[in-house]
Amino acid sequence: MGEEKGETHHHEEEAKRNHQEDGIVEIKKKDKPHFVLVHGFCHGGWCWYKIRCLMENSGYKVSCIDLKGSGLDQTDPNTILSFQDYNQPLLDFLSALSDDEQVILVGHSAGGLNVTDAIYKFPKKISLVVYIAATMLKKGFVDDQDVKDGVPDFSEYGQLGDVYDIGFGSGPDQPPTSLVIKKELLRKLNYHLCPQEDSTLAAMLVRPGPIRALTSARIEEELEGMAEGAADKVPRIYIKTMHDRTIKPEHQEAMIKRWPPSDVYVLESDHSPIFSAPFILFGLLVKAVASL
Repeated sequence: MGEEKGETHHHEEEAKRNHQEDGIVEIKKKDKPHFVLVHGFCHGGWCWYKIRCLMENSGYKVSCIDLKGSGLDQTDPNTILSFQDYNQPLLDFLSALSDDEQVILVGHSAGGLNVTDAIYKFPKKISLVVYIAATMLKKGFVDDQDVKDGVPDFSEYGQLGDVYDIGFGSGPDQPPTSLVIKKELLRKLNYHLCPQEDSTLAAMLVRPGPIRALTSARIEEELEGMAEGAADKVPRIYIKTMHDRTIKPEHQEAMIKRWPPSDVYVLESDHSPIFSAPFILFGLLVKAVASL
């Protein structure tokens, strides 16, 4: 009898210990950083393939978002006329996360606008935001200075129609609804330090982006159910790309001065370090996580 009692007690202790160990494993799993990667204009989740591979091989959880009309989302960009519509896939993703889960948002190029919008809607679900050669404007495109700093200046290459293939989905007498850089200029402007294979792949996969939606970006804090200023408490890190021909270094610097982030890292790359400097970029993202 005493032996049976002792055996039962032993099993109970073992079960308790196993349960505690399971709990530790669960906590460890939960604590592993989850990166949510947001592409730039005309791109898709596909453009993160090198970074995703490095991250997953190092044990990080990674999600690559396709914004509306981008990547695998087949919506016609000429029908996407509001920024909120364009950004809905990212907002839906964050909304679906459990209340106790936090992610690290990473935005490249115009994806900076999308991640900024997300900070103001889901500040409690975001532990850090990293901007890579990105449009970092606190309120979106509100005034002329925002446009000057945040919109690529390709005036040295001619008029809008000389640089972009333009879509007029609302009619020829209305503003453009979609844009994509002409194939012959893509490498020169976006990928001039990238391996030829990557710029070739990108030229095959880029699609016209919903320019009417992008230029209508106005970002406002949603105060319902959250403390005022909650979004301002989310740490931000900016990665400057010093040989950038799209968002030029001086424009990046202007945005940094107007809305100072927690830290600034410098990368000797073109506009697309996701292709041209993936190992160094990955190292900086890991460094950013370590700063938390």
